Amino acid sequence: MAEAAVAIAPRAPVSGPALGRLVALLLPLALLGGALGSQYVGGLHPCEMCYWQRWPHGAAILLAALAFTSSAVSSRSRALTLLAAAAIAISGAIGVYHAGVEAKVFEGFTTCTALARGGSAADLLKQITQAPLIRCDQVQWRFLGISMAGWNAILSLGGAAAILLLTLKRGRRA
Repeated sequence: MAEAAVAIAPRAPVSGPALGRLVALLLPLALLGGALGSQYVGGLHPCEMCYWQRWPHGAAILLAALAFTSSAVSSRSRALTLLAAAAIAISGAIGVYHAGVEAKVFEGFTTCTALARGGSAADLLKQITQAPLIRCDQVQWRFLGISMAGWNAILSLGGAAAILLLTLKRGRRA
């Protein structure tokens, strides 16, 4: 019995802007997924600054997903990808500040930020007694001596720089 040969066509390399757009989607998905996993699976409760770092990643996911609705080389796609990179960089900058608070380089908060504003005194008392007290200046988990805020800073700022370089990269002319 003769076997049918399957011809595999060589694939064209992925362009810089297309790769930048993909990284702009996957990086914040991975970082936000890791944060949520550490909270809901790992049992680590986030502090207020941890929540601040999550919002820009959510915005970056939305912006990068919108970038996929147009051609990879269009100006709209590039603009959305660059906005996603900016959101990722903002999360990284917050991570730098948070890591600095953890290392006692910056003062951090002097008032409680974990409670919702408004509501009755009974609601406020219920929040106080049921919510875990998580301080922004105390590290709950480290890997290789770096806190989660530090890893977010490193990966977010490095990723944003890579996305910027890839997105602005022009294809080689023949």
